[in-house]
Amino acid sequence: MLKRLFDLVWSAFGLLILSPVLLAIAAAIKLTSPGPVFYRGERVGLDEKRFRMFKFRTMVVDADKSGVMSTSQDDVRITKIGALLRRFKLDELPQLINVFKGEMSLVGPRPQVVAHAELYTPAEREVFKVRPGMTDWASLKFSNEGEILAGSTDPDKDYFEKIHPEKMRLAIEYVRKHNLLIDVQIILRTIAAIFR
Repeated sequence: MLKRLFDLVWSAFGLLILSPVLLAIAAAIKLTSPGPVFYRGERVGLDEKRFRMFKFRTMVVDADKSGVMSTSQDDVRITKIGALLRRFKLDELPQLINVFKGEMSLVGPRPQVVAHAELYTPAEREVFKVRPGMTDWASLKFSNEGEILAGSTDPDKDYFEKIHPEKMRLAIEYVRKHNLLIDVQIILRTIAAIFR
C-alpha cells in the first residue's frame, strides 16, 4: 500500500509539473509527423493482465504491424522527432498516466509486449507478481539498447540473445528484494542517467 501511495502521489505531481513539457512534445509530434500523438501498445502487467501503455509516438503509423518487436537505434521506422525523444527517454513520460491509474509503478520490471511475454519460462513469469514499472535496474544497465541492436538484421533474435537473459535476471532480483528505499535509489539513478 505504501508503494502504491508513493506511485499515486508522485505520478500526479509529475503530470502536473511536466504538463507544459508534455503539451509541447505533443504539439511537436503532431506538427512533424502524420498520425496520433500517443502510441498505446498492449503490454502484460501484474498477474499477467493486459493493458494499454501510453508512450509518445516515435515511429511511423502502424510500425508495430511490421512484425518486428525490438527496435534498434537505426530503425527506419523512427521519425526525426522520435529519435530525439528516444535519446532522452521523453517518449516514456506519458506512462505516468498508467502509474496514476494503477496499471504500472514508477519502478518495476519493464512491461513486455504480448508476443515476447508468451515466450517467458515459468521462472521468468515471476516478474508478473509486481506491477511493471517505468524504470528498473535493467533499464539503467541497458539504456543503450538501441545501440546494441544497431545494424542487426534480426533485432528480435539479437534482443533475446544479447539482452533478454540479463534483463530477466535483474527483473527477478528486483521482484525478490524490492522495497521503497531501492525504488528511490533507482529513480534517482535514472534521473541522473538521463541528464548525463
